[in-house]
Amino acid sequence: MTQDTRQQAAIEAIKKKLVGKSLSYNEIFSIMDEIANRKLSPVLTTYFAAAGFKEGFSNEELYHLTRAMVATGPRLHLRGIVADKHSTGGVAGTRTTMILVPIVAAAGFQIPKTSSRAITSPAGTADTMEVVAPVTFTPKQIERLVGRTGGCIVWGGHLGLAPADDILIQVEQPLAFESFDKIIVSIMAKKVASGATHLVLDIPVGPTMKIQHFKDADVIVKKFTFLAKKFGIKVVFDVNESRQSAGRGVGPILEARDVFQVLEQSPDRPLGLEAKALRLAGKLLELCYSQSKKKKAINAEDVAKEMLTSGSALKKMQEIIKAQGGDSHVQSGQLLPGKERYELKSHRRGRVISINNKQITVICRILGCPTDKKAGMYLNRKLEESVDKGDILTSLYSSDKWRLKEAVETLKNIPVYTIE
Repeated sequence: MTQDTRQQAAIEAIKKKLVGKSLSYNEIFSIMDEIANRKLSPVLTTYFAAAGFKEGFSNEELYHLTRAMVATGPRLHLRGIVADKHSTGGVAGTRTTMILVPIVAAAGFQIPKTSSRAITSPAGTADTMEVVAPVTFTPKQIERLVGRTGGCIVWGGHLGLAPADDILIQVEQPLAFESFDKIIVSIMAKKVASGATHLVLDIPVGPTMKIQHFKDADVIVKKFTFLAKKFGIKVVFDVNESRQSAGRGVGPILEARDVFQVLEQSPDRPLGLEAKALRLAGKLLELCYSQSKKKKAINAEDVAKEMLTSGSALKKMQEIIKAQGGDSHVQSGQLLPGKERYELKSHRRGRVISINNKQITVICRILGCPTDKKAGMYLNRKLEESVDKGDILTSLYSSDKWRLKEAVETLKNIPVYTIE
């Protein structure tokens, strides 16, 4: 088949999807192959992304998409149990991955975590990990990292795993949208390509989150379950109501500081972030232990807590950072935000009844997130906390005074906090 013939086949498949018809594996493969090899123009790639957003995909199409994304790129080759974790995302300031990975690795399981950069949020896990260590590696380098330390936290976009997905992400980024089906395929393709055998999926639900209704979460769980079974991956879900971030920092360096405060067991660590990370780590460890010869009769969340409180997780994180070429001696107190700062103060006495996650994202991106690693917001007050008039609600940070000024002006029109 000539290049022109292959491209025409992909174009015909896109046209078919645009009018709402289902696609076969060969049709989907032709699109993914052309996208992965950068033979399809950005305009045509965008048409396909838009068609999927409008019409959605059947379960069989989701399977075909996932399979084709994996088939058009390299894969990691690891033996035995390979643990993994992912979130459907949308919650600014909830960096559980960087706590969970060293906990699971310290407990003795392989966990090669390939993470994304921010698409619609102020920071992705890769953006945050990059504060303390390089995140760009080849598949072979990742296999060596995992062999050396048991785990890693790297940027998946450089690996070429499911390369068509990374290109689709690029065309979606300017509009800051992803369909539920696209999120599902994106996650599963990366997990299959990275060799995951045991997976915990964090699905936050809330009025200002990416998934706003539990009925949508139920549909997503069913689709994930279908795909996981198709690819032989053991999966457990954590569907949770999220009305606010689990941490207090939003933005790469502030989220990294939250993570290290938890790992260091600092007295002023964000306890909500710690609790969520332990819950997810416990679920993943329980899944791994169920098919392992190790410690079958123990409470997995107790193991996760022991890894954290004993300092084993911190030590493991330091090993991972060193292996990835970062400064293994980094501490939370060294992770300082941008020098340009503004404090938003409460105009009245009362209590915090809502925090708008979407508005936080808008403000943080104006401040420079995720490109400016030191930009972001620190949430001095959380839900249900009491405030007096003049109390600091949140602190804004940036490396650019003009970005800070624009964020402060925008904040006047899109309030983050509601006090009553």
